[in-house]
This record gives sequence, C-alpha cells and structure tokens, in this order.
Amino acid sequence: MMGNTLGVYIHVPFCKSKCPYCDFYSVTDISLVDSYINSICSQITYWCQKIKKEVDTIYFGGGTPSIIGTERVLKIISFIKSNFNVKKDAEITLEVNPGDCFLLDFKKLKAVGVNRISLGAQSLNNSQLKILGRRHSAGDIIKSVNIIKSAKIKNISLDLILGVPGQKNEDIREFVDFCKNNKIPHVSAYILKVEKGTPYYFNKKNLIFYSDDKLADIYLYTCKLLNDSGYSHYEISNFAKNGFESKHNLKYWKLGEYLGVGPAAHSLINGKRFYYEKDLKKFINPFMIDEKKFEAEKEFVMLTLRTKWGIKNSEYKKYFGCDIPKKYFEKVKKFERFGLANINEDGINLTEKGFLLSNYIISEII
Repeated sequence: MMGNTLGVYIHVPFCKSKCPYCDFYSVTDISLVDSYINSICSQITYWCQKIKKEVDTIYFGGGTPSIIGTERVLKIISFIKSNFNVKKDAEITLEVNPGDCFLLDFKKLKAVGVNRISLGAQSLNNSQLKILGRRHSAGDIIKSVNIIKSAKIKNISLDLILGVPGQKNEDIREFVDFCKNNKIPHVSAYILKVEKGTPYYFNKKNLIFYSDDKLADIYLYTCKLLNDSGYSHYEISNFAKNGFESKHNLKYWKLGEYLGVGPAAHSLINGKRFYYEKDLKKFINPFMIDEKKFEAEKEFVMLTLRTKWGIKNSEYKKYFGCDIPKKYFEKVKKFERFGLANINEDGINLTEKGFLLSNYIISEII
C-alpha cells in the first residue's frame, strides 16, 4: 500500500552458469559487471531526486548477487545510503550461492548494514543438486551457514526446491531438521516447474518429473513438517519463525512501494508499475523504462491471497475507502465448501490446500 517508506530492489543479472530450471533474467558474461555497477549508481542518483521516501528494505536478487563480490555490494549499499534516507534498522538482504560464501567477507557486509542472507541451498542431497545444475554441494551449504553465523548474522533464509526427480520424503525431512537444528528462521519452499525456454523445457521428454498429484502431496507434507517445526506458513512458498517474515517481500504481497533497479527489475511507485527491459546492454547504455498497466484492485486481491492473512477488510478499506465487495465473498463460497478457503467477518484467506490451486482460485475470483 502507498506509504512513506520504500523498498529498494537491486537486480544483479550475473551467474557463473545457468541452472536448467531457471527462467529469471541472467547472463554468464561477467565482463560487464563494473559497467553495470556504474549504471546502477547513476540510476539511484536519478531516482532519489524523484522519490522522497524513507528506505526501510534493500534486497539484492538475481541472478547471483554474491558473485559480484563484497566490495561491489558495499559500493552499491553505500551509494543508496548517500542518496536516500535509509532507516538505521532497515532490512538489507543479499541472495548468496553457497558456493560463493568463501569469497565474501560477511563481517564487512554486516558492518555496512547487511542483516539478512537468503541462501540458495535448494537441497541437501548432492545427487539432487547435480540434477538441478547447482555448482555447490551439501557440504558447502553447511559451511556457509557456519560462516554467516560467525559474522553474527542471524536472519538467514534457506531455499528448498520441491519435486526434484528422485526426491523422497526423507530428503525433505533432513532439510527441515537441518533448518530447525541450526536455528534457521526462514525457509522458502518452491515447487519445481518446467518453465518455457529453459533447458528443462527443451529436454522434458528425457526427464521424469512428478505428477501434479504427487507434487501436491510433497507440498502438503513439507507444509506440515515446517508447521510442526515452528515455522508459520505466511505466504504460499514462505515459512518463518515469529518476527522473521521477509519485510521486503511483504511489500510485494501487500502492494507496498518499491523501486527496482537493474535489467528486468520492476517497480511500484505512486500507483504506477514500470520496469526495465530484460537487456543488460540496454540498461548500461541509454534505455527506456516501460510502464505496465496497474489495476490496483485486481492486484490487491491477487497478491494478498498469496499470504496467510488473505484479504483483510481493514486493509482493503484503507486502500480503497470501502469494505470488501460482496461479489468476492459470493465467489469464494464454493471454494470454502471444499476446504480451499476461509470466510470470516474480517475477510477471506486461502488454506494450505487452497494455496496449491491459488492461480485457479484467484482467476475465478477476479
């Protein structure tokens, strides 16, 4: 929702190698890193003159932000702080590949304000990591957690991919137990999807993936494991210990304002969506920022229903000046009958079973 605070997202489009399942924008040619950094800084200078809001979250996503190294990350953060008013307790997240942990100085990163690490673990099973095309091992994940903790960074999130060919319940339990035993406060669990244009897509005839029914069973099994381990399921793919929900990502799901800088980065400012093209060279050289049609009500319904809170009447009224329209309650009733949604006086939310069918349910509602 529109407010006085701003999230800043920095898209780092560089990867040492492209994972076969990934459809995020990235390039493997790192020769343009410093030109990219200079363009990031010039764009921050441009936007700080237009947006007079206090920054309370900064998020480095990718790609693989960790491959640009400590000093470049420090440079970008320092530049943001010198141009924007950044809150002292701002949440600053850096996505890290476990294979890069040995190259980063986490004490230096913490000193400049990095207080949250999102570790792209994906699995603790080496054969599954190989299937996923990851360049790290299970041992790298364990060492990375210890390195990050030794820098006194406690807010750590681990990614887990569900439905990897050959994955068993024991593999997921091992991962959840590792998180619980190592006091990892946040877990993101994503169902493996074969996205168009990826190597998996072009090679899908030669790969054996789980059926949708099996993926649903895996997802619900994982939800139960994490819930039983004290993690709150606060968004379709995200689980957190109390107080460790991702503040930056909550901006996306609650229509908070954020500025995305970098190729393929999106923004939502003053009720308008805009984005940079998926083209690194255009980002470095003169470029155009494209605007995207923003339908506030549809996006509010679509995004808030991804969270455990769902559409709350108090938030809807604050944003649109009226109560949640009756049409939404009427449309949700049929899903409530099948245990996919809950309706109460304060609003509507999906159940965990509903999360599995969220795309269909939301399309029916809006």
